[in-house]
Amino acid sequence: MAQGYRPDRVGDQIRQELSEILSRGEVHDPGIGFITLTRVKVSGDLQLARVFYTSLGDQKARKETSRALQRATGFFRRQIGARLQLRRVPEIEFRFDESIANQDRIEQILRDIHEEDAQRASESGSGSPPAAPDSRADDNNGD
Repeated sequence: MAQGYRPDRVGDQIRQELSEILSRGEVHDPGIGFITLTRVKVSGDLQLARVFYTSLGDQKARKETSRALQRATGFFRRQIGARLQLRRVPEIEFRFDESIANQDRIEQILRDIHEEDAQRASESGSGSPPAAPDSRADDNNGD
């Protein structure tokens, strides 16, 4: 038996082929702006491939990109069928990847917490005497 999990391998192949199609400009729909394919999740029976992507722009640009990807789904599916050796080409479903925005939000919250902690430490430490200078600089006496 081959190593790995087949739906994951097929998903990686689909992501690679779709990325190649998009980067070469084979899709002539101007609604598809600059997008990044983050991952492809293929069902266990290889019948459905959910393609997660991110795009630049505001909410309006995101909706236009989503509509353009829906219009081009048939083209993508035909191209995948021609390029991959699969008995049946999975249905392709495009979804905007919210995980990137969630990661950015979590990072911002963590930065805010660290800034608040640093402010509290500086406010509570303002009444204490300054720290002693680092004595390690004197250790290098040419030994």
